[in-house]
Amino acid sequence: RYANLGGSVFLYFAIKVRTGGEGAECGSSSDGHDASVVEKTYYNKMLYVQYNSTWGNVTGSTKMARKAADILNTYYYLRGIRETLELCKTWITRAYSILAQKVEPKVRLRLTKAPADSEHPATLVCSVYNFYPKEILVTWLKNGERVTSEVTSTDSLPNGNWLYQRHSYLKYTSTHWDKISCVVEHPSLEKPRIYDWEPTPESVKNKFILGTMGLIVGLVSFAAGLIYDRRNVPGK
Repeated sequence: RYANLGGSVFLYFAIKVRTGGEGAECGSSSDGHDASVVEKTYYNKMLYVQYNSTWGNVTGSTKMARKAADILNTYYYLRGIRETLELCKTWITRAYSILAQKVEPKVRLRLTKAPADSEHPATLVCSVYNFYPKEILVTWLKNGERVTSEVTSTDSLPNGNWLYQRHSYLKYTSTHWDKISCVVEHPSLEKPRIYDWEPTPESVKNKFILGTMGLIVGLVSFAAGLIYDRRNVPGK
């Protein structure tokens, strides 16, 4: 896990130390400096002894624990802890190099139908998947102008694999002349990416079929009208 403390970012993770295989908490800045190791030993669910590299020695919480701490404050034990501290610096630096990588988001636009009694017949969904880091901005454009009303969004949701996803929803009323777009801004992108909403191929196909049928009906009616008129012309 990592945290921002006083403007400096520290990363913490569990490692195994040489002394008894106990776990230690290791923290460091991204460059490996200001590293610290804290090892705690519990007895009957109570803190018994602990080592903090900032203090440089082992301390005990009770009289008996303090005697144990005096024994542990030997050259061999402290040398092992110092080696653990160096290991901490190495792994922290590697971990930060991984965290510094950026993963471009994948975007999907889709339309969901609303209930029959809804004010808007449908909702446009802009889903952004598998991006890192979690900071991202997802907005909507209507004919080039930013849309601020009828918009809701989720937070950046963790996938569980260091990647994130976010979803933005726009209440949508279909019109032929409006151009709707989803805009995604992320550190992995050199500039904002714009994804235009286009009707699904099926809806386009249906509109084409309806238009073609209307044209055919119109032509048939026009031809029938011409034939009827010619038959009713005097002298024919």
